[in-house]
Amino acid sequence: MITSTAWKDKRYAVLGLARSGRATVEALLASGAEVLAWDSREEARAEFADRVELADPVEADLSGFAGVVVSPGVPLNTHPIKPHADSFGVPVIGDIELFAQARLELPPHKVVGITGTNGKSTTTALVHHILKTAGVPTTMGGNIGLPILEQEPLPEGGVYVLELSSYQIDLTYSLDCDVAVLLNITPDHLDRYDGSFEAYLHSKARLFDMQTDESASVIGGNTEVHSRITDLFEDGAIQNRARSGFSEPDPRSISEHLPNSLSGPHNTENASKAMLVCELLGISDRAILQAFSNFGGLPHRMERVAEISGVAYVNDSKGTNTAASAPALAAFDNIHWILGGLAKEPGLGECEAELGRVKAAYTIGTAGPDFAALLEDRVPVTPCETLDRAVTRAASRAVSGDTVLLSPACASFDQYRDFEARGEHFRELVEALK
Repeated sequence: MITSTAWKDKRYAVLGLARSGRATVEALLASGAEVLAWDSREEARAEFADRVELADPVEADLSGFAGVVVSPGVPLNTHPIKPHADSFGVPVIGDIELFAQARLELPPHKVVGITGTNGKSTTTALVHHILKTAGVPTTMGGNIGLPILEQEPLPEGGVYVLELSSYQIDLTYSLDCDVAVLLNITPDHLDRYDGSFEAYLHSKARLFDMQTDESASVIGGNTEVHSRITDLFEDGAIQNRARSGFSEPDPRSISEHLPNSLSGPHNTENASKAMLVCELLGISDRAILQAFSNFGGLPHRMERVAEISGVAYVNDSKGTNTAASAPALAAFDNIHWILGGLAKEPGLGECEAELGRVKAAYTIGTAGPDFAALLEDRVPVTPCETLDRAVTRAASRAVSGDTVLLSPACASFDQYRDFEARGEHFRELVEALK
């Protein structure tokens, strides 16, 4: 567990007692802080009975509190906790900000922060894998793996690799990443930013704003977005320190070293960014290319579940928007595409350009009828409503050499708890076909 004397004898409120919230309470208590905590679920509160004061921070007198720590899932633009805390002059922060405050007492280390609309989980896991393979003490956290405060501090020379969503960056004020990475940015989660892409862009850019001049920045995405990001800061400070004299590897030169788990042009881009990050951390190209060859990939991201009678079944449940699903479509041919769920934006977006690879489509979920209408007369479409029907029908029509691809281009919350649950269900359905 990561603790800090900076929190000793101070008062904190913690709103939300899921994984990161529980870890936050434990770290604060172990550091000698006084904690008020709350979760709408009675079973979550029961875990801390007699250890903390259980009360809703929205209704509490927050005078003298050092901070209100909220889950990244709490929408700051609509939830009453933000104006309530502001009225007491109390900052609303997240567990990543607490980690940033604890860094002074940790053994000398470095932090890599990786954000982007798509690809950040794969790139985070890949950087972590390369470092681990090269013998560098490392762990990953943030939006992936275990909550960062729950993990044991790394020894001297360690590297913390953090996947950071815009929500987490919004709750962070002092995280100076030794290497900060923006992979790409497309409109997403705009409900949290009152429909403003510019506000979402600025949220991501704050990761660089927190850096010092000695830090390195890696900015991907198209030229226009790169320009808009760098223009947010005076004199193009981000652009001037980006890459610190290092040049980004040519994706074509590394593609031959990538395993099936990193197939597709988008993963080649992710791998090139991971290679640059690790070069900045002093890892040799030889060690990086060696690590590429045995990277197993992430669950639910272009995960090859099975091959049955020559038909590949691929779980890309993490494709929760059209920009995320387009690269999965680009990686295969003769695709039986299962898509739908809770749409984040209208239309097919970047998937439009990949429809030539789709042999047939099977729509599910709330957005199913809209997708069926969009695809009609372009590819054969079967409205299925549910995933089990879609898998059954796709399996009955696919022939050797085809790929049945679950890449929904939608959130899962209309039918599943999260994209992981949707992907697990797909796995189970495919296993039942054997």
